[in-house]
Amino acid sequence: MRRTRFVLLSLACLLLTTPALRAAKALEVYFIDVEGGQSTLIVDTQGESLLIDTGWPDSNHRDPDRILAAAQAANIDHLDYVILTHYHSDHAGGLAQLASQIKIGVFADHGPNAEPNRETSANYSTYLKIATEGHHVILKPGDTLPFKGMGVQVLTAAGKEIAAPLPGAGQVNPLCPTLPSAPADRSENSQSVGVLVTYGQFRFIDLGDLTTRGELGLACPRNLIGTVDLYLTTHHGTAHPGTGDSSNSREIVYALRPRVAIMNNGAIKGGHAAAWQIVHDSPGLQDLWQLHYAVMSDKEHNTAEQFIANMDMNDDGHYIKVLAEPSATFTVVNSRNSFKKTYKK
Repeated sequence: MRRTRFVLLSLACLLLTTPALRAAKALEVYFIDVEGGQSTLIVDTQGESLLIDTGWPDSNHRDPDRILAAAQAANIDHLDYVILTHYHSDHAGGLAQLASQIKIGVFADHGPNAEPNRETSANYSTYLKIATEGHHVILKPGDTLPFKGMGVQVLTAAGKEIAAPLPGAGQVNPLCPTLPSAPADRSENSQSVGVLVTYGQFRFIDLGDLTTRGELGLACPRNLIGTVDLYLTTHHGTAHPGTGDSSNSREIVYALRPRVAIMNNGAIKGGHAAAWQIVHDSPGLQDLWQLHYAVMSDKEHNTAEQFIANMDMNDDGHYIKVLAEPSATFTVVNSRNSFKKTYKK
């Protein structure tokens, strides 16, 4: 009897440490304050990590240090994947400094630089030198990344979008028939890698700085993605309606119907009133969180203070953290004030 009890106890301990039961742990997403750029760290239930973008260069190592602080908070000492959505300095600039401080497994991107100016050419050259010393992959729409504890599917890359609807998607978008044609955009923004991250029923979308034409490729005439629980505002909450550089079109935001949106704006970058209003008014949205108070906007186009991670022009570096369960219930936490809110499916 004593031996039977010992065997059963040992079996119970073994089961408690199996990946299947550890998967009850939350998926972690850190929206890191890189002052109007992007850096988003995602850590799955197996401890695997994906960093999307690396913030700005230099600034006294500000952005790499903030990324490393988030990695430490997530209890990881390396990055399995780093995706650069595109080669603008606010997304790719911090890569060299970061790579000198933490081990990176796979470097992923949309392919060659499409905007041959001094800034992006220098960023791409530096990045390519580092990436080709490791494991380097070029992503295409429809690709999936081999994570065990989450799904990561590529939706856009190099100016192209997925060709067929994802399972359960494909509905006709009623906003599309009245839509004027979107202007062409030949910048690196239009080349952005966009991904859908899933964990059970939870769905999070990050489209980098994708502009209107690419957004409409996903949303019109049919919604190829379906709905999401969490939406990172595209292009830092930028909207320049009628130009090739606009993002956060009503056609895609309303089709996605996010329950919560995170705006990765800086104090004086992004956070445009027009984009803020579209996201704020989208059907089913419960809350809009911001990395910064947008000082160039007005009070009516900033969310309530408890939902904002950084309230002034100082480089305080507070992040927003999301803890997601496979049921699609998730909690958002403001590191500045420890305010948190749980959103149940």
